[in-house]
Amino acid sequence: MTDKNNILYLFDRPTEPIFIGKGDENVSFDVPAEYLTDRYKPLASDIENRFSGAGKVIPITKLNRIPNLSFPLSLPRNASFSLFIPYHSKMASKLIETFMDTKSFDELLSLSVYCRDRMNPYLFIYALSVVVTHRPDTRNLELPSHVEMFPNLYMDSSVFSQAREESTVVQPGSRTPIEIPQDYSANDTDIEHRLSYFREDIGINLHHWHWHLVYPYEGPMNIVNKDRRGELFYYMHQQINARYNLERLSNNMNRVVRLNNWRDSIVEGYFPKLDNILANRVWPSRPANAKLSDINREVEQMSFDIEDLERWRDRLFSAIHSGYIIDTAGKQVRLTETDGIDILGNLMEASLLSLNPNFYGSLHNFGHDAISFIHDPDNRYLENYGVMGDPATAMRDPIFYRWHAYTDDIFQEFKATIPTYTTQTLGFENVKVQSVEVSATGIPRNEFLTFWQQSDVDLSRGLDFLPRGSVFARFTHLQHAPFNYKITIENNGNQRVGTVRIFLGPKFDERGLPFLFREQRKLFVELDKFTVTLKRGKNDITRRSIDSTVTIPHEVTYRNLDRNRPSGNTDAASAFNFCGCGWPQNMLIPKGSSDGFQCQLFVMVSNGANDQVEIAEDSHTCDNASSYCGVRNSRYPDARSMGYPFDRTPRDGVVTLQQFLTPNMAVQDVRIRFSNRTVAPLQSKIKT
Repeated sequence: MTDKNNILYLFDRPTEPIFIGKGDENVSFDVPAEYLTDRYKPLASDIENRFSGAGKVIPITKLNRIPNLSFPLSLPRNASFSLFIPYHSKMASKLIETFMDTKSFDELLSLSVYCRDRMNPYLFIYALSVVVTHRPDTRNLELPSHVEMFPNLYMDSSVFSQAREESTVVQPGSRTPIEIPQDYSANDTDIEHRLSYFREDIGINLHHWHWHLVYPYEGPMNIVNKDRRGELFYYMHQQINARYNLERLSNNMNRVVRLNNWRDSIVEGYFPKLDNILANRVWPSRPANAKLSDINREVEQMSFDIEDLERWRDRLFSAIHSGYIIDTAGKQVRLTETDGIDILGNLMEASLLSLNPNFYGSLHNFGHDAISFIHDPDNRYLENYGVMGDPATAMRDPIFYRWHAYTDDIFQEFKATIPTYTTQTLGFENVKVQSVEVSATGIPRNEFLTFWQQSDVDLSRGLDFLPRGSVFARFTHLQHAPFNYKITIENNGNQRVGTVRIFLGPKFDERGLPFLFREQRKLFVELDKFTVTLKRGKNDITRRSIDSTVTIPHEVTYRNLDRNRPSGNTDAASAFNFCGCGWPQNMLIPKGSSDGFQCQLFVMVSNGANDQVEIAEDSHTCDNASSYCGVRNSRYPDARSMGYPFDRTPRDGVVTLQQFLTPNMAVQDVRIRFSNRTVAPLQSKIKT
């Protein structure tokens, strides 16, 4: 039987030809001569002699017929590829569909080998990643980290000349990590640069890329049509902005201002300092006070006006206030309390699930496009899109958060039209949360401690045409001390199941005044959600921060998974049981401030009988970050609205958080204290 891990070698050094050895083991594919590109076919025998190494050889069965790939092949190998450009996303959809239609794993592997050197590498890697994630015969494979395949999307371009020198001159085992400065895209003269540690964090950008990989908006229907997909699009992005606002308040900055006037200048500029290696160009910058323009880009077959965005926006608001949308058949579809947000989410993006894409457009994606081409809207300068045009880079730009503050405002408009939660729908009879506290070794009670930490990423998988062996880049990122929640719950009824929901929100606004609940509720970020069995009487619950259902382990972002995979049935091994989608553990807690940023920790226990949904038996392999990413091959693991209980406007008479509480809830004042120190990696020198 073919080892299914063989397909993962196709992700190694994406622009190197398939016949060059892959991985440190110098694994080679026995490529049929007919699969070589026209450039290398005349050199087939020479290639076989030169590149057939002593390592493992993977046999490739020649297909009797190659399917029609003319559409995805029409994108040049050195072109930029963007999921937000409809022409490109349709190419990706066609390639995904072709891969998914293969009858066996061997056929998939063979077709992938044929495509690899012919396709645009970014298009190919994206499509194959979607397929590996979703096919029943490959979905348990663990994809290489995107930052290892395309490191140029995640770090200062100056690192690569150093990496080439290190790789060429220094032998493996003697190489030292290349340190990435924290201030490489700007300095603090630009006030927005205070948040660069968040916006340019590797794990955060990997999360956004991987979420759009797991939830593609176009492709085969059985891949796109996931449970509550539109609602999760809303909730995941809402939570990103809530987290960003907590970081802004931590740094004495105002909350994000919505990008609601598309005729005004955009005050914020952004200069990414990234290289687009595929296109052999630098990523375009956006100077301060640039203005959006109508887009007419023939090369991407994309043309739309700012008026189109405004028209789609008005139609969405009209639908919200009328309580229904119009589908493609001209019928009214009600925006109900349970399904309305899901329908709107699919309209907003717009995904393949949009009930009327021609009428409601694609406000979210085309907004990204308008911003990403702001520097060259009609292609007169032959420039590529800016960072807002790629899910892997969009979150680096301050404008991302202003755009999503606006799109979230549309969702909040809908939430204001549905019934508020009553004390009955919020309560849990005979259950009371008596106390909540946060504890960590050596830290005062109810305090979080944050600091800088250095971690390493292996670049070697993405350094094409260079000697093998690890080359590490060292990043300085935010980290927090691990902590425990200690929750005491009194159950005066029979034994029952409850769902513990933990959120964190700011206590004071920009002026130093206590938040009113109507605004504060939109700033609560989910920290964890888990099920407990409550025995009659007192229940003392301890929960570790590293067990959060929001995050993926720190090791996922900052280790080479092949070289550092723990062995055996250990806690360390279980940390690698992931699927890549999830908020980075090191960014669970906001930065805070040196004097202790004041927040409120909210804990609720809801009735598990009303929360639970049926989960597929094989879904446990991908559920560790279910709050933002769902559960693979199953329904979303919570029957309540995403963001419950903060997703709706409060009931009458509720002005403050304290007035919102029911007995099954509790709030604890906490502080987040930032220590401006840097913790070195566990190893001062990585042996490769």
